[in-house]
Amino acid sequence: MADSIFMTAEQTDPTIDTLLARHPALGYDGQGHLMFDGVSLQELARHAGTPCWIISETVLQERATRFKEAFSHYRQSVRFHFAVKSQDHKACLSSLAQLDYGADVVSGGEMERALNAGIKAENIVFSGVGKTDDELKRAVALGIAQVNIESAEELFRLNDLALSLNRTVRVALRVNPDIDAGTHAKITTGKAENKFGIAHQHVAELYGKAQNELDGIDIVGLAVHLGSQIITETPYRTGYNKLASMVQDLRRRHLKVSVLDCGGGLGISYRNEKAPEPSMLAKVIAETLPDDVTLRLEPGRWISAPSGVLLSRIIEIKKGSRQFAIIDGGMNDLVRPAMYDAWHGILPVSKAINVRPIPYDVVGPICESSDVFARNRSLPPLEKGDLITILDAGAYGSVMSSTYNSRPFAAQIMVREGQWSIIQKRQTLDEILQRELLPSWAAG
Repeated sequence: MADSIFMTAEQTDPTIDTLLARHPALGYDGQGHLMFDGVSLQELARHAGTPCWIISETVLQERATRFKEAFSHYRQSVRFHFAVKSQDHKACLSSLAQLDYGADVVSGGEMERALNAGIKAENIVFSGVGKTDDELKRAVALGIAQVNIESAEELFRLNDLALSLNRTVRVALRVNPDIDAGTHAKITTGKAENKFGIAHQHVAELYGKAQNELDGIDIVGLAVHLGSQIITETPYRTGYNKLASMVQDLRRRHLKVSVLDCGGGLGISYRNEKAPEPSMLAKVIAETLPDDVTLRLEPGRWISAPSGVLLSRIIEIKKGSRQFAIIDGGMNDLVRPAMYDAWHGILPVSKAINVRPIPYDVVGPICESSDVFARNRSLPPLEKGDLITILDAGAYGSVMSSTYNSRPFAAQIMVREGQWSIIQKRQTLDEILQRELLPSWAAG
């Protein structure tokens, strides 16, 4: 089933006014210049160049606070672990740590990023289907909150590693419930054919072994993650009902269950989706899961996507059978449209008054036909040198960047209520080349 962020013939694009209404931190000033959290994007382009990532700390923290508050009306004890894979910059993680967010990490590198940003080890959950021995030993030594186990093989391997360190490690078994979350095939994680988790019918037996036979393991509960960009209630309700039934079955077998990791995946409105508020997720959890467990939530996209934009400049307007607006940002910067056919709103940085829009194909400079950000997108007339802003790029944007075509990583800027600061300098070509070495036999 196609994810709702993808383009279909039945969908119509939101207007500029609609996009602005969804993003209250964005707006045009009296001169028609686009502002983000009180900062002129034209000014940022002059100082930092383009393409450039811009993150609003105000939006990031406001959405993180809203997400937490949605669960404050219910009885369950809830702990929040931001999905680092969606946005891993130290400044963002540190900002969320101030709001008592922990981290959900999927690699040793993300674990070190979280620690470096001030997130305590006891607030880190380690997920991911391919954890190495070194990564697991590091997690054990740190005493992190829990490791989410993806397979029987990983469980036994972790037990041996923990025993070799004379330690025990808290774990949850990640369940694959075989549920279709209704998202794109490339971002669903809870179906039987996906590589993630343990088949639900095998969980009870493995759980019993973990509790009764493995001295290096302290098993505390179950984990589930159904997919990404979920915008309806049904997948959550179906998945959590199944999880609740599994808890009952485990307890009937005299197995302890004190933690349920509910994952994340809550979607946003990129185009014209009717995306839910976190209150929907909180209500479903309260109505399906027991209230005598500690819950872990792992939001990512819902918090970080609307907090970030990609600022880019038009290199050329190529005219012909189609109008191509060629920008200096490419799929190496923002790969989601090329990888998922994802739809992102686009705003001109300078507002045009009372002009008829023109359909453009907004494309990047990469030597790939998939380097396209929008097809047939209605925008005010654009010219060479104009700036555009690609919206909802704070999640799975900079974190998925590459240097393909020898294009350096873009600069990153954080803004807050009229202030701005460069939080990552633009990479130089010299920095890329300095990493490369000739083989010893060719050194001369």
